[in-house]
Amino acid sequence: MATDPPADLRALPSPAAVLFDLDGTLVDTVGTRIEAWRRTLEDAGLPTAPDAIAPLIGIDGRQLAREAAAALGQPIDDARAEEIDRRSGEIYALLNDAPRPLPGVGELIAALDARGIVWAIATSSRKEQVAASVAALGFGEKPRIVDASHVEHAKPAPDLLLEAAGQLGIDPTRCWYVGDSTWDMQSAVAAGMVPIAVTAGAAVDAAALRAAGARRTVETLDELVPAFGHVVPAS
Repeated sequence: MATDPPADLRALPSPAAVLFDLDGTLVDTVGTRIEAWRRTLEDAGLPTAPDAIAPLIGIDGRQLAREAAAALGQPIDDARAEEIDRRSGEIYALLNDAPRPLPGVGELIAALDARGIVWAIATSSRKEQVAASVAALGFGEKPRIVDASHVEHAKPAPDLLLEAAGQLGIDPTRCWYVGDSTWDMQSAVAAGMVPIAVTAGAAVDAAALRAAGARRTVETLDELVPAFGHVVPAS
């Protein structure tokens, strides 16, 4: 018998759809992302410490490159930012050879499927970077994925999330967005969605995620499962 969800989960509006970030939310890849960016920025003549990169993980890669360059007093143009972002993705793809699902992924997805609640992945990653991580999740069927190639502006702009909701045919206000970065939370707020934060694979703490707009923070995704024992999907 399903247990009653905690009061803070009962207080949230029931979702018609749940959208997920990928890195640091479904797969334990944030450390790999940070190392890929560290190597890329160093090779580009923009040496940046990992602890300075960590809070930027999850943002649009071109913006990350611009912010790292600006912090060193070496502003770069859009073409250079694109080049650095693309190279970071190539290095990440080489390093990301054994991604692991984060705790609770299978349990939460099973709960959503059992209740008929649609879900999708909305990630700022480039299309060519997501295959290994999605394969590691072991889903029977390939999930719907909206990546950076679908929009001009990725997170923290809401465009990526709005595109995913549109593809699912669900009003954004009836969606939860589950992520691990401050940029995820800001993007969800801007999209009019319910921002849910998970910390198990995050580079920032729960306080930072709440400050960025998270309505609920959990350590692992299975903590959200009780919310769906009683949810009746919106029609």
